[in-house]
Amino acid sequence: MPSLGGWEFVILIGILVLLFGAKRLPDMARSIGQSARVFKGEMKGMKGDETREDAAGTTDKPAAAQPAPPAPPAALPAAQPAQVQEPRPEGTRTTQPGASNTGQ
Repeated sequence: MPSLGGWEFVILIGILVLLFGAKRLPDMARSIGQSARVFKGEMKGMKGDETREDAAGTTDKPAAAQPAPPAPPAALPAAQPAQVQEPRPEGTRTTQPGASNTGQ
C-alpha cells in the first residue's frame, strides 16, 4: 500500500479547504479530536469493567456503581387554542359592556 508523501498532504488539505472552507476546518478537527478522546475513554472504561469482573469472579455490580434512573421530563403546560375573531358584517354595531342597546 503506497504511503502519502508531502505533496499528497498539501493537495489533500487544499481540496478540503476548497470543499469546507477555512473557517469550518478547525471546528471539524476539534470535534473529531473530542470524539476520539471520548471513544478512547469509553474503551478504557469497558476494559476496566471486564478486569474488575474477572478479578472479583462475579458479574454483579455493587449498588453504588449503578447509575441512577433518569428523572422524568417536566410536564408541559396544556396548549390553549388560539381565539380567532370572525369578521362582522358591516351593518351591525358593537356595544360596549354596560351600555344599553335600546335603540333610542
